[in-house]
Amino acid sequence: MTSHEKPLRIGLFGLLGSGNSGNDGSLEAVLDHLRTAYPGAVVDAMCGGPEIVATRYGIPATRLNWYRGEYRTASRVSAIAAKGLGKLVDVVRTAAWVRRHDAVIVPGTGVLETTLPLRPWGFPYSLFLLCATGRLSGTRVGLVSVGAGPIGNRPTRVLTRWSTRLAAYRSYRDTQSRDTMRAMGVDTARDEVYADLVFALPAPAANEPAGAPGPVCVGVMDFHGNNDERDRAEEIHRRYLDGTTRFVRALVAEDRPVRLLTGDELDRPVAAAIVDAVGSPLVTVAEAASLADLMKETACADAVVATRYHNIVCALKVGAPTLALSYSAKSDALMAEMGMGAYCHPARETDADRLLEQFRELERNSAPVRRTLSERNRAVARRVHQQYTALAAALFPAHRTTHAPRETP
Repeated sequence: MTSHEKPLRIGLFGLLGSGNSGNDGSLEAVLDHLRTAYPGAVVDAMCGGPEIVATRYGIPATRLNWYRGEYRTASRVSAIAAKGLGKLVDVVRTAAWVRRHDAVIVPGTGVLETTLPLRPWGFPYSLFLLCATGRLSGTRVGLVSVGAGPIGNRPTRVLTRWSTRLAAYRSYRDTQSRDTMRAMGVDTARDEVYADLVFALPAPAANEPAGAPGPVCVGVMDFHGNNDERDRAEEIHRRYLDGTTRFVRALVAEDRPVRLLTGDELDRPVAAAIVDAVGSPLVTVAEAASLADLMKETACADAVVATRYHNIVCALKVGAPTLALSYSAKSDALMAEMGMGAYCHPARETDADRLLEQFRELERNSAPVRRTLSERNRAVARRVHQQYTALAAALFPAHRTTHAPRETP
């Protein structure tokens, strides 16, 4: 930035600081880039957990929704009325916040999907307000390395389609996300596919396994199916929990230490239920508050079996042999991209015996798997960094970066 240029004002937007480590890791990756490329920029956030974002990342933050009970089910008339009023107030709040910025970035995450239960008037509505007020006020909005998936609910699909159309810049973390938005009626001719932003974060190298079988990380999730499976939610959850518990019990029977990982505050009761059901000191729960913590845990394991998307990303990023308990196409696409397509197991049909067979095959092939992951990680990280050039041209055409985007050698 030259002396006569005004500092850039950049906003970061999303369900950040809300207890999901993958969302916060995506924020961290973009924030690291902005601080390197635009050191004079004024950066703030509109997010789900402003106190956490302000404390952890050192940027001012404002609450995403005026009504603090936005993501709790409203049953009383007063709560329903407050939610409705909040939707109107949020139009004004969002527009005022957006106008203060040169550009707003939505950093990664699955903002264009409903692989987990989601109401249209929750985050899909908030994202639409962002993109619409950005277009009206002339503030450029960028959806950066985002994930997308098929959406059955019509109001959610309409809001998502228009949010995407109104954004000034779009990139996706995998090909199937771009294909989904194209099928939804969005012109994706100029939209690029890069990779998940978390691949740009630094990571420890995975430990080479010693002679004797070592610890196994098992990433668990409060999984109840997707938005279109609400009527089967408890059945899906019970099957997933029973199968995962049986798998952990089988590892313990072989004297394998098991470290349970979570990726969201909602997952902690699931981990506690498995610990109670197995009843062995070999099973412990990791206190991982960030993706950096998760990467350290997975780096120390002989192998990882994980459900949450960003738990899988962390394990692959450090080069640990990984088996995905896959709950959506995004996990299958990620594993295929990293040369691990053979090591996926459907979370909805968790079968402990089959899972154990796949796990043993993964451990037998540990050495070639680690070599494959080393090669794929270099290529993926390079693509993430390369997109920052396109992002700068789309969102900050009048400003020069201080440093060229870094590339992983």
